[in-house]
Amino acid sequence: MARIGEVQAPAATRDALARGRLRASLVPDLLVEARRIVNTVIAGWHGRRKRGIGENFWQFRPYVEGDSSRIDWRRSARDDHTYVRDREWEAAHTVWLWADPSPSMLYKSTGASVSKQSRALVLALAMAELLSRSGERIAWPGLTDPFTARNGAERIAAQLMHAGDLPAKPDLSGIRRFCDIVIASDFLDPVEETMEWLDVLARHGVRAHLIEVADPAEETFPYAGRTEFTDPETGDKLTAGRAEMLGDEYRLLYTARRQELASWCKRLGWSFTVNHTDRLASDALVRLHMAMTADGGYAGSGRAGMIANSDQPGKVVA
Repeated sequence: MARIGEVQAPAATRDALARGRLRASLVPDLLVEARRIVNTVIAGWHGRRKRGIGENFWQFRPYVEGDSSRIDWRRSARDDHTYVRDREWEAAHTVWLWADPSPSMLYKSTGASVSKQSRALVLALAMAELLSRSGERIAWPGLTDPFTARNGAERIAAQLMHAGDLPAKPDLSGIRRFCDIVIASDFLDPVEETMEWLDVLARHGVRAHLIEVADPAEETFPYAGRTEFTDPETGDKLTAGRAEMLGDEYRLLYTARRQELASWCKRLGWSFTVNHTDRLASDALVRLHMAMTADGGYAGSGRAGMIANSDQPGKVVA
C-alpha cells in the first residue's frame, strides 16, 4: 500500500502528554515563522483606525452644521472652508485566539508542506503578533485572560509550551459581547456538534472568525487500491480493497460539511476562511484582516458574513 499521508508523531495521537511535548517542541520555530509571515503582511494591516475618542490626530474634515467636534481655526484659515479636527479612536479591543489541539490536526500528507497543527498554531501566533503591535487585548480560552503587551505572541507561545494537555474544545462561555474570536481548526467533527459548541458565542454577541485548515489529501481523496485508513482520535482502522470507489461519496460529504458550516457562519455575520496546508499561511491572514476590519471595526459592526477561499485570492463572497 502506497503511503500518501501520515500523522506526525503517531504516538502522540492518543497520548495527551506526548501531544503536549510535541507542541512544546514546535512552538519556538512556529513563533519565528509567525513573525516572518507578519512582516510580509504588516504593511497592509490597518487595524481599526477610525474617528473617535483618543489623543492622536486622525484627520481634518469639512465642518457641517451641528457638528460636535471643535473647529480647527488654524487649518480653516488656509482657505475659504471651515474644518474640524478629528482624533483617532483608541479604545482597545479584545480578540480571543484558539488553535485546535485535537489529534486529527497532526495529519500531514505528502502533498502538504506542514501539518494542520503547525499551520493552525502559526496562524494563531501571527494574529497574536499583529494584534499586539496594534495595541489590542488578546487572550487564549482556557490558557490566558485578556492582556495587552507588545510581546503578546511570545507570551502566548510560552504558555502553550508549558500547558501540557489542552482540552479538545475549551469552554467559551466566558467570552462576552463585542469581543472577537479567531478559531483555527479542521472542523471535521459533525457540523451539528461544532454548531452546538459555538452557539454560546452567537448568543453572547461575539463575532467569530473560523479558519478551516485543510490538508490537500483530505479534500481530493487521492487514494486508490488497497488502502488502510486510521482514525487519529480513536485508533480505529478501516481497510478498503479499492479506495477509489469511495472517492465520489467522500468528496460529496466533505464538501457538504464545509458548505453547511460556511452558510451558518454567514447567517450569523461571522467570517469563514479555508487555508490549505500546501498554500501560504499569509493568504489566510489577509482574508482574516478583511473580515475583522469590515466597516472599520470588529465585533458589533453588523457586517454580513464573509466566506473566503485562501486559494483564490480575488474571490470573496459576502
